[in-house]
Amino acid sequence: MAENQRPVENPTPVETPTPRIASPSPAITSDAGVPRALAKDPSPAAQKLSTSKPEDRDWGFGAKVASETPQRLVNRDGSFNMRRLGLSALGALSPYHALITMPWPRYALLLISSYFTINAVFAVGYLLCGDGALQGTLGQTTGEKLLEMFFFSIQTFTTVGYGRINPMSLAANLLVSVQFLVGFLWSALSTGLFFARFSRPQAKILFSDHAVLAPYRSITAFMFRIVNKRQNELIDVNVSLTLNRLEIKDGKTQRAFYPLTLERDRVQFFPLHWVLVHPIDESSPLYGFSREAFESADSEILISLQATDETFSQTVYARSSYKHNEVAWGAKFSNIFAGGDQSGMSIDIRRLHDIEQADLAPQNPAK
Repeated sequence: MAENQRPVENPTPVETPTPRIASPSPAITSDAGVPRALAKDPSPAAQKLSTSKPEDRDWGFGAKVASETPQRLVNRDGSFNMRRLGLSALGALSPYHALITMPWPRYALLLISSYFTINAVFAVGYLLCGDGALQGTLGQTTGEKLLEMFFFSIQTFTTVGYGRINPMSLAANLLVSVQFLVGFLWSALSTGLFFARFSRPQAKILFSDHAVLAPYRSITAFMFRIVNKRQNELIDVNVSLTLNRLEIKDGKTQRAFYPLTLERDRVQFFPLHWVLVHPIDESSPLYGFSREAFESADSEILISLQATDETFSQTVYARSSYKHNEVAWGAKFSNIFAGGDQSGMSIDIRRLHDIEQADLAPQNPAK
């Protein structure tokens, strides 16, 4: 996927629908969160993988944290399933980041509510200046006066000014001066944020709900597929996969990370959809693993995508992951091509998640 975190809140994992192909049941874990099947008696397949050499680099999750958590590391929506405690609200405050990244409906609601709130506060201020502070008011009751003050506040805030109401007292003139400055800054800030949000490239990549282990050239392959949800074009798209799983080393259970080689990890153009394929041959860290071994090791496959947005000529990023119970064994993706005509080729994105039953190659040890 192509895409681009106040104290960091604990993100809510994204739930995915149950596939039509039966998927493995959740791993049985010990009190420490370590799968019992792995902690007590690792299978020969698990032992085989543990002798493979994991990638020797820091993935940023922390060895202790990554090994002790039974939860996924990356949520399906690309957010990290982590939170940092002990940060003060003021120290972790990042208004610009929050305003830039919040959803459009929330931003619009915040913009409108701040506009009316500021003017309501100044309206009360004008009312408290007393009778005679403003010339040209017609209201008789307190409610009528407050309503007039509110609309006068909006006229001052937006520098419209129709001329009927004028400030007369020193307090009213001072308040008008302050409101003009507040309105000027609010307009500049909201306009700048509005432009920044529009000019910020953001990829919207749709991942298939489930990955599959499907027959592939007389062997088995791990597959998932993606599609660009937007009309803009993404070019030079790069994807990397990493298997993270628990394994036993020197009598201790730890989480190891193994890069998974893709049949094709880069495409120059991305006009339709893309099926990512990791062939499970003898060089694959997944070679020889049964469904039970894959599940008992609490396996998770991390996905990182990077691409260039042709409209903005800027790099965008996306992340996601598949846990062991989000991988359908003995399945393949349904065809989503909707045909073609003189206007071009078409795909039906509504079928991106559809899978069909498929028999794995009998000689493949991963069955």
